[in-house]
Amino acid sequence: MSLKAVLRGCGAFLPEQVLTNQELSKRVDTSDEWITERTGIRERHIAAEGELTSDLAARAAQAALDNAGLKADDIDLIVVATTTPDLTFPSTAAIVQAKLGAGAGAAFDVQAVCSGFIYALSTAEKFLISGQHKRALVIGAETFSRILDWEDRSTCVLFGDGAGAFVLEAVEEADEGDRGVKASYMRCDGRLVDLLYVDGGVSSTGTVGHVRMQGNKVFREAVTRISQAMVAVCDEANIPVTDIDWFVPHQANERIIQGVVKKLDLRSDQVISTIAGQGNTSAASIPLAYCAGVDDGRIKSGDLVLFEAMGGGLTWGAALMRA
Repeated sequence: MSLKAVLRGCGAFLPEQVLTNQELSKRVDTSDEWITERTGIRERHIAAEGELTSDLAARAAQAALDNAGLKADDIDLIVVATTTPDLTFPSTAAIVQAKLGAGAGAAFDVQAVCSGFIYALSTAEKFLISGQHKRALVIGAETFSRILDWEDRSTCVLFGDGAGAFVLEAVEEADEGDRGVKASYMRCDGRLVDLLYVDGGVSSTGTVGHVRMQGNKVFREAVTRISQAMVAVCDEANIPVTDIDWFVPHQANERIIQGVVKKLDLRSDQVISTIAGQGNTSAASIPLAYCAGVDDGRIKSGDLVLFEAMGGGLTWGAALMRA
């Protein structure tokens, strides 16, 4: 029996608190015009005191389950992509499992920073098509505001908090037409660690640390590596990039997104962008953007959707899915 992973539902959650560019300009030497022109970001959501990554993840996961018409006990695999876990251990996925009241299926975290959701989606899909698990929650969740240096205008203006989730189900290849995850592609070049990293950790400093980034160098790497990944994943599926219906990118920077669109001869109206109102939510940005496209009626069942991301590591990747 040959299996594939089909999307059953998606869900999103954003913290209530909103931080605008104007409010940020009172804290650091910046302005709404400076941030908007360089990034496309106008505001971002910030987790409240005591609001944890697992809280955001559980809310998004429950929304995805409701959207799929399923219960937590129907899930036997939870994969959470996050760079901002509640605890060093256990995994945020284990905490989410408990908060949802799910059964004793497998649960673990994936850490690939902004590429995390691509890595988690690819990982969950492999478990499903192997027959080892039947239904998976794939979650991207971040409280990135907790690792920002709020005096560093080059990073603190970029990021926000949030969570998004997919419910995937293993079905026979012959069922449900052409729907399902078609291909995925993941890469990392550890030689470029110093372009985007956090300057602290359990074994190095015993502290959380703050995000540090060489923005110009990251930008130059991003367009080339993301475009290459998108072409590679479409080649694997034997589908031209220009055949996609929707491009759902990691919401890092509007200039990067438009650079990729231009490089691959896509149309701007094919892009699902949430960056203006959410900023860069790291591993959460792809499912958050996808859910926005579903909620407003743009993405429909049967549409061909291409995802991409690049994050610290440097990690990058892409995935192709028929909704």
